[in-house]
Amino acid sequence: MPVITSSRLITHGSQFRAYSLRDEANLLDPFIGVDHAWMSGPTFPPHTHAGLSAVSYPFLDSETGIDNRDSLGTRNLIKPGGLHWTAAGSGIVHEEIPAEPDKTVHSLQIFIDLPDDKKNMAPQPFILEAETVPSVKVPGARIRVPVGSYGDITSPLITPTAVTLLDITVDQGATIEVPVPGGHNAFVMPIFGAISVNGQTFHLEDQKLPVFPVKATQQVITLTAHDNCAKVMFFSGKPLQA
Repeated sequence: MPVITSSRLITHGSQFRAYSLRDEANLLDPFIGVDHAWMSGPTFPPHTHAGLSAVSYPFLDSETGIDNRDSLGTRNLIKPGGLHWTAAGSGIVHEEIPAEPDKTVHSLQIFIDLPDDKKNMAPQPFILEAETVPSVKVPGARIRVPVGSYGDITSPLITPTAVTLLDITVDQGATIEVPVPGGHNAFVMPIFGAISVNGQTFHLEDQKLPVFPVKATQQVITLTAHDNCAKVMFFSGKPLQA
Protein backbone atom coordinates (compact mmCIF):
# COMPACT_ATOMS: atom_id res chain seq x y z
CA MET A 1 0.00 0.00 0.00
CA PRO A 2 1.68 3.28 -1.07
CA VAL A 3 1.65 6.19 1.37
CA ILE A 4 2.06 9.97 1.01
CA THR A 5 3.72 11.99 3.78
CA SER A 6 2.80 15.54 4.76
CA SER A 7 4.85 18.62 5.49
CA ARG A 8 3.95 20.70 8.54
CA LEU A 9 3.59 24.49 8.59
CA ILE A 10 2.92 26.81 11.51
CA THR A 11 2.18 30.42 10.54
CA HIS A 12 0.39 33.31 12.26
CA GLY A 13 -0.65 30.94 15.05
CA SER A 14 -2.30 28.50 12.61
CA GLN A 15 -1.17 24.95 11.88
CA PHE A 16 -1.33 23.09 8.58
CA ARG A 17 -0.48 19.56 7.53
CA ALA A 18 -0.03 19.89 3.78
CA TYR A 19 -0.08 16.88 1.47
CA SER A 20 1.04 17.29 -2.13
CA LEU A 21 -0.83 14.70 -4.17
CA ARG A 22 0.80 15.29 -7.53
CA ASP A 23 3.83 13.29 -8.67
CA GLU A 24 5.24 12.39 -12.06
CA ALA A 25 2.69 9.60 -12.42
CA ASN A 26 -0.28 11.75 -11.32
CA LEU A 27 -1.03 8.93 -8.91
CA LEU A 28 -4.11 10.62 -7.40
CA ASP A 29 -5.34 12.69 -10.34
CA PRO A 30 -7.68 14.69 -10.17
CA PHE A 31 -6.57 15.56 -6.60
CA ILE A 32 -3.73 18.09 -6.46
CA GLY A 33 -3.27 18.63 -2.73
CA VAL A 34 -5.02 18.76 0.62
CA ASP A 35 -4.30 20.80 3.74
CA HIS A 36 -5.49 19.65 7.17
CA ALA A 37 -5.70 22.96 9.02
CA TRP A 38 -6.26 24.44 12.46
CA MET A 39 -6.74 28.13 11.62
CA SER A 40 -6.96 30.52 14.57
CA GLY A 41 -6.80 33.87 12.78
CA PRO A 42 -6.33 35.54 9.39
CA THR A 43 -3.50 33.48 7.91
CA PHE A 44 -3.12 34.25 4.22
CA PRO A 45 -3.94 37.53 2.44
CA PRO A 46 -6.42 37.47 -0.46
CA HIS A 47 -4.90 35.21 -3.11
CA THR A 48 -5.58 34.01 -6.65
CA HIS A 49 -6.46 30.57 -7.98
CA ALA A 50 -6.96 29.57 -11.62
CA GLY A 51 -7.50 26.33 -13.55
CA LEU A 52 -8.55 24.31 -10.50
CA SER A 53 -11.05 24.12 -7.65
CA ALA A 54 -10.36 25.05 -4.02
CA VAL A 55 -12.72 23.21 -1.67
CA SER A 56 -13.20 24.15 1.99
CA TYR A 57 -14.74 21.75 4.51
CA PRO A 58 -14.82 22.79 8.20
CA PHE A 59 -15.45 19.78 10.43
CA LEU A 60 -18.43 19.56 12.76
CA ASP A 61 -16.06 19.89 15.74
CA SER A 62 -14.75 23.25 14.49
CA GLU A 63 -15.13 26.01 17.11
CA THR A 64 -16.37 28.42 14.45
CA GLY A 65 -17.10 28.66 10.76
CA ILE A 66 -15.22 30.35 7.91
CA ASP A 67 -15.91 33.88 6.70
CA ASN A 68 -15.49 33.42 2.94
CA ARG A 69 -15.28 36.21 0.38
CA ASP A 70 -14.15 36.39 -3.24
CA SER A 71 -13.70 38.72 -6.20
CA LEU A 72 -17.13 37.75 -7.59
CA GLY A 73 -18.71 39.52 -4.61
CA THR A 74 -19.51 36.31 -2.75
CA ARG A 75 -19.58 36.75 1.03
CA ASN A 76 -20.84 33.84 3.06
CA LEU A 77 -20.36 31.87 6.25
CA ILE A 78 -19.15 28.30 5.78
CA LYS A 79 -20.60 26.71 8.90
CA PRO A 80 -19.02 23.66 10.57
CA GLY A 81 -20.10 20.65 8.54
CA GLY A 82 -20.80 22.69 5.40
CA LEU A 83 -18.78 22.70 2.20
CA HIS A 84 -17.75 25.51 -0.16
CA TRP A 85 -16.37 24.58 -3.59
CA THR A 86 -14.71 27.42 -5.53
CA ALA A 87 -14.24 26.50 -9.19
CA ALA A 88 -11.57 29.07 -10.01
CA GLY A 89 -11.64 28.49 -13.77
CA SER A 90 -10.20 31.53 -15.55
CA GLY A 91 -9.23 33.05 -12.21
CA ILE A 92 -10.61 34.23 -8.90
CA VAL A 93 -9.30 35.98 -5.80
CA HIS A 94 -10.58 34.75 -2.46
CA GLU A 95 -9.91 34.95 1.24
CA GLU A 96 -11.03 32.81 4.16
CA ILE A 97 -10.73 33.69 7.85
CA PRO A 98 -12.28 32.35 11.07
CA ALA A 99 -15.75 33.79 11.47
CA GLU A 100 -15.21 34.58 15.18
CA PRO A 101 -12.06 35.95 16.81
CA ASP A 102 -10.12 33.78 19.25
CA LYS A 103 -11.74 30.60 17.94
CA THR A 104 -10.13 27.89 15.83
CA VAL A 105 -11.41 26.53 12.53
CA HIS A 106 -10.65 22.82 12.12
CA SER A 107 -10.96 22.15 8.42
CA LEU A 108 -9.67 20.75 5.18
CA GLN A 109 -8.81 22.72 2.09
CA ILE A 110 -8.71 20.44 -0.92
CA PHE A 111 -7.33 21.34 -4.34
CA ILE A 112 -8.91 19.47 -7.25
CA ASP A 113 -8.09 19.75 -10.95
CA LEU A 114 -10.65 20.85 -13.49
CA PRO A 115 -11.27 19.01 -16.78
CA ASP A 116 -9.48 20.62 -19.72
CA ASP A 117 -12.73 21.99 -21.15
CA LYS A 118 -13.50 23.75 -17.82
CA LYS A 119 -10.10 25.20 -16.95
CA ASN A 120 -11.11 28.54 -18.46
CA MET A 121 -14.72 28.49 -17.29
CA ALA A 122 -16.11 31.58 -15.60
CA PRO A 123 -15.30 31.21 -11.89
CA GLN A 124 -18.21 29.95 -9.83
CA PRO A 125 -18.89 28.95 -6.21
CA PHE A 126 -20.82 25.81 -5.32
CA ILE A 127 -22.23 25.86 -1.79
CA LEU A 128 -23.61 23.08 0.38
CA GLU A 129 -24.95 24.13 3.76
CA ALA A 130 -24.17 21.94 6.76
CA GLU A 131 -27.80 20.98 7.37
CA THR A 132 -28.21 19.69 3.79
CA VAL A 133 -25.19 17.34 3.81
CA PRO A 134 -26.70 13.83 3.71
CA SER A 135 -25.57 11.28 6.24
CA VAL A 136 -26.16 7.64 6.99
CA LYS A 137 -25.66 5.34 9.96
CA VAL A 138 -24.35 1.88 9.20
CA PRO A 139 -23.39 -0.79 11.74
CA GLY A 140 -20.39 0.62 13.58
CA ALA A 141 -20.07 3.92 11.72
CA ARG A 142 -21.60 7.25 10.76
CA ILE A 143 -20.91 8.63 7.29
CA ARG A 144 -21.50 12.17 6.00
CA VAL A 145 -21.54 12.57 2.21
CA PRO A 146 -20.63 16.18 1.31
CA VAL A 147 -19.61 15.25 -2.27
CA GLY A 148 -20.34 12.17 -4.36
CA SER A 149 -22.10 9.13 -2.98
CA TYR A 150 -22.00 6.21 -0.60
CA GLY A 151 -24.32 3.33 -1.43
CA ASP A 152 -27.75 4.83 -2.11
CA ILE A 153 -26.87 8.16 -0.43
CA THR A 154 -25.86 10.93 -2.84
CA SER A 155 -24.86 14.51 -2.16
CA PRO A 156 -27.09 17.12 -3.83
CA LEU A 157 -23.98 19.11 -4.82
CA ILE A 158 -23.16 18.92 -8.54
CA THR A 159 -19.50 19.80 -9.06
CA PRO A 160 -17.40 20.43 -12.19
CA THR A 161 -15.06 17.54 -11.31
CA ALA A 162 -16.77 14.32 -10.27
CA VAL A 163 -15.20 13.08 -7.01
CA THR A 164 -16.37 11.54 -3.74
CA LEU A 165 -15.57 12.96 -0.30
CA LEU A 166 -16.79 11.04 2.75
CA ASP A 167 -16.52 12.06 6.41
CA ILE A 168 -16.47 8.74 8.28
CA THR A 169 -16.57 8.13 12.05
CA VAL A 170 -15.92 4.51 13.03
CA ASP A 171 -16.94 3.25 16.47
CA GLN A 172 -14.44 1.58 18.78
CA GLY A 173 -13.97 -2.04 17.74
CA ALA A 174 -16.01 -1.64 14.57
CA THR A 175 -15.08 -2.40 10.96
CA ILE A 176 -16.64 -1.02 7.79
CA GLU A 177 -15.91 -1.49 4.11
CA VAL A 178 -15.79 1.34 1.57
CA PRO A 179 -15.87 0.34 -2.11
CA VAL A 180 -13.78 2.12 -4.76
CA PRO A 181 -15.22 1.75 -8.28
CA GLY A 182 -13.02 0.28 -10.98
CA GLY A 183 -11.16 3.02 -12.81
CA HIS A 184 -11.03 5.27 -9.71
CA ASN A 185 -8.21 5.97 -7.29
CA ALA A 186 -8.66 6.69 -3.57
CA PHE A 187 -6.89 7.74 -0.40
CA VAL A 188 -7.75 7.92 3.29
CA MET A 189 -6.83 10.75 5.70
CA PRO A 190 -6.83 10.04 9.45
CA ILE A 191 -8.45 12.96 11.34
CA PHE A 192 -8.43 11.62 14.90
CA GLY A 193 -7.92 8.26 16.56
CA ALA A 194 -6.01 5.24 15.28
CA ILE A 195 -7.49 3.57 12.21
CA SER A 196 -6.52 0.30 10.57
CA VAL A 197 -6.67 0.59 6.78
CA ASN A 198 -6.61 -2.83 5.10
CA GLY A 199 -4.74 -4.15 8.14
CA GLN A 200 -2.17 -1.35 8.49
CA THR A 201 -2.64 1.17 11.32
CA PHE A 202 -2.46 4.94 10.77
CA HIS A 203 -3.12 7.94 12.97
CA LEU A 204 -2.88 11.71 12.66
CA GLU A 205 0.64 12.03 14.04
CA ASP A 206 1.99 9.62 11.41
CA GLN A 207 1.40 12.39 8.85
CA LYS A 208 0.85 9.66 6.26
CA LEU A 209 -1.99 8.92 3.87
CA PRO A 210 -2.60 5.39 2.59
CA VAL A 211 -3.32 5.60 -1.13
CA PHE A 212 -4.99 3.24 -3.59
CA PRO A 213 -4.01 3.74 -7.24
CA VAL A 214 -6.45 2.97 -10.03
CA LYS A 215 -7.39 -0.63 -10.71
CA ALA A 216 -9.60 -1.89 -13.50
CA THR A 217 -11.93 -3.65 -11.07
CA GLN A 218 -13.55 -2.53 -7.83
CA GLN A 219 -11.34 -2.23 -4.75
CA VAL A 220 -12.61 -2.50 -1.19
CA ILE A 221 -11.01 -0.49 1.61
CA THR A 222 -11.52 -1.93 5.10
CA LEU A 223 -11.46 0.51 8.03
CA THR A 224 -11.22 -0.69 11.65
CA ALA A 225 -11.08 1.42 14.84
CA HIS A 226 -9.43 -0.53 17.66
CA ASP A 227 -8.80 1.35 20.92
CA ASN A 228 -11.26 4.25 20.52
CA CYS A 229 -13.55 5.67 17.89
CA ALA A 230 -11.74 7.19 14.90
CA LYS A 231 -12.54 9.69 12.17
CA VAL A 232 -11.19 9.64 8.62
CA MET A 233 -11.85 11.45 5.38
CA PHE A 234 -12.16 9.24 2.32
CA PHE A 235 -11.44 10.63 -1.15
CA SER A 236 -11.89 8.99 -4.54
CA GLY A 237 -12.06 10.11 -8.15
CA LYS A 238 -11.57 9.07 -11.74
CA PRO A 239 -8.36 10.47 -13.27
CA LEU A 240 -8.84 13.27 -15.78
CA GLN A 241 -5.63 12.47 -17.64
CA ALA A 242 -5.79 9.03 -19.19
